Amino acid sequence: MEKPNLFYIQNMLGGDTGFEQKLINIIKAEFPEEQQTYQNCISSKDYKATSEIVHKLKHKISILGLEKSYQVAAAYELKLLDGQLDLKEEFELILATITNYLQEI
Repeated sequence: MEKPNLFYIQNMLGGDTGFEQKLINIIKAEFPEEQQTYQNCISSKDYKATSEIVHKLKHKISILGLEKSYQVAAAYELKLLDGQLDLKEEFELILATITNYLQEI
């Protein structure tokens, strides 16, 4: 499985470590809230709302350099609109990987 990284953020900000830290702090603050919203939506079987939160989460997945995981999230987002959950476990593993990473940085 891919490992999250800060390469995209570092390249995008060109070495502005102050702004880099602000962006990381925003991700650290928003990600757990969005993950909880995802859990609430999936538990209530509101797949349209689940698709919407997956859409938000996939951008953080991309920012953290997870290209393959982004593709999984994009596919899952669309499948949810049809009530299909076959990528649920894989997506939730991605979320767990990001959670662990954010706790370490």
